[in-house]
Amino acid sequence: MDRRTELKSTLRIEDVPTVRAIVAQKLREAIMSGTFKPGQRLVERELCEMTGVSRPSIREALRLLEADGMVSTVPHRGPVVSTISLEEARQLYAARAVLEGYAGRECARLRDPAVVRRMGDALTRLKAAFTKPDMMAILEAKTDFYAALIGGCQNAFIERMLKPLHDRITLLRITSMSQPKRVNKSLREVTAIWRAIQSGDEDLAERCCVDHIRAAAVAALDMIERSTAKEKEKEKA
Repeated sequence: MDRRTELKSTLRIEDVPTVRAIVAQKLREAIMSGTFKPGQRLVERELCEMTGVSRPSIREALRLLEADGMVSTVPHRGPVVSTISLEEARQLYAARAVLEGYAGRECARLRDPAVVRRMGDALTRLKAAFTKPDMMAILEAKTDFYAALIGGCQNAFIERMLKPLHDRITLLRITSMSQPKRVNKSLREVTAIWRAIQSGDEDLAERCCVDHIRAAAVAALDMIERSTAKEKEKEKA
């Protein structure tokens, strides 16, 4: 065995998911599906019983989710599913519009057939999920659509910046997608994005991405404002 082969063998890290990564993914899915709702406490003992893993693994998984912004640690309460304030939502959507608009433009410029096909497949599943409606299938199809779009721009830095934004925005998407008018409008918007990328129209792809995000922002901000107003009414009562 030569020196290079020996070093490769010594330094090689097998791509095997750790327990904490598996648990973190399960908890992430539970948050995305609405099983755990924004503001809900995540009690370690209960999570241990639900998942069948030890407290240290639960704590490590929660730390991973906290790094992604999906979980927050509140004094005297412990870990809770993150909530998003009105101002934070404004900033999230503003940043997403800039980054995703660029991603759409680059994706259209490159027009990789595999990326276009992947987006089309996700769009087909999204349409099917909307007709049922199946919220988890909707979220999965949308996640795959955006993953193809972001990956299609072939810019690792854009991808790294957009992933945590999408994780946070998923907390809002769960509720906004339950609104029938928004569901149909969102479907038309993502279809327009796909068609622009498929045709290689860079300007249109960027514009469609930005328009989609702005429309989503209007729905999300309205939802937050109404939810905040309800909470204030409860406090007064």
